[in-house]
Amino acid sequence: MGYQYSQKGKMAKTDNHIEALSKIAQAITSDLYLDDILKLIVTVTAQTLGSKICSLMLLDEKKQELLIRATQSISESYNKKPPLKIGEGIAGKAVSQKTPIAVYDVLQEKEYKYKDIAKKEGLASLLCVPMVVKGKVIGVINLYTSKPHNFTKNEIHILTTVANQAAMVIENTELMVKSRIIQEELETRKVVEKAKGILMQEQGLSEDGAYRTIQKYSMNSRKSMRQVAEAIVTAQAVKER
Repeated sequence: MGYQYSQKGKMAKTDNHIEALSKIAQAITSDLYLDDILKLIVTVTAQTLGSKICSLMLLDEKKQELLIRATQSISESYNKKPPLKIGEGIAGKAVSQKTPIAVYDVLQEKEYKYKDIAKKEGLASLLCVPMVVKGKVIGVINLYTSKPHNFTKNEIHILTTVANQAAMVIENTELMVKSRIIQEELETRKVVEKAKGILMQEQGLSEDGAYRTIQKYSMNSRKSMRQVAEAIVTAQAVKER
């Protein structure tokens, strides 16, 4: 009987883990904003793995610091904790070494930086897993328990899967933003070129003179170059009707 209950318990846990990963996969392919997706990821992960706090920290490449981007925690002291340098603390070490790090008791761990917050919030064990995409570390997911806990291989595997999914979401979002910016720049260039051609033909201006005219209108009217150029093109289209 004991064996049967043990097997049922393991199967139930596995089902919960699969369901959690499924929820996260659905969120990734949804139309939610990035912040909402990341919040859902840490919330579902915390619920599934029974953690007190789950947080996601992203790497600021210029400052080489890790900053909290998402957490399900309502703890003000935790949410406002200062950033970590790469290689500093447990999370910083996990990022620099590109490998998961588990700590049984953060209060006894010399390298753990936030013992005052851990005492206040009742935090015991910690698992930090780097977020890696295409071999590049972009952040880390931290999982805290309220009681000392030896993280299993399965739990580390699940959090690694979650971390990699989160990393893919962030990279895809950044690529979309970059693509959108490039597209907008191309469209702006096209309409400005068209407006320049109209001014050159209508007012006998040189190409440089036409550009400076659009630029001047833009500054005086506090509108973008694109808005001014579109107005010139629209006015010309109306005139030709």
